[in-house]
Amino acid sequence: MKKTFNPPAVRRPFGNYNHGLLVPPGASLLVTSGQLGIALDDNIPSDITSQAELCFEAIKSILEEAGMSFADVIRISGFVTKREDFPAYMAVRDRYTLEPKPVSTLIIVGGFTRPEFLVEVEVTAAKVV
Repeated sequence: MKKTFNPPAVRRPFGNYNHGLLVPPGASLLVTSGQLGIALDDNIPSDITSQAELCFEAIKSILEEAGMSFADVIRISGFVTKREDFPAYMAVRDRYTLEPKPVSTLIIVGGFTRPEFLVEVEVTAAKVV
């Protein structure tokens, strides 16, 4: 069982995530590459919500292939190109994440490999085997 940490000496998280998660010994670890908002047919939606959904659907597929689910995700790193996209990104993230909520970092970046990309997401997952 993962244990969450939100000590009283640290301000509560700004959103639906935890400040720390402890994974028990013997857990299998999965680390993903950053996933971009691009469909199988190379379509790149123009809005942040659709791109974020594609990122999380790709991560879901990777997790499933590894015998895991979003319940096993312990860390999410999200990267967006515009500060005003935070709420839309976080709404998508919150739909996919399960309890206990993973730790999470969200960073504004200057851009990605192609200017059409608005968001990139990577996760770390751990499952006791």
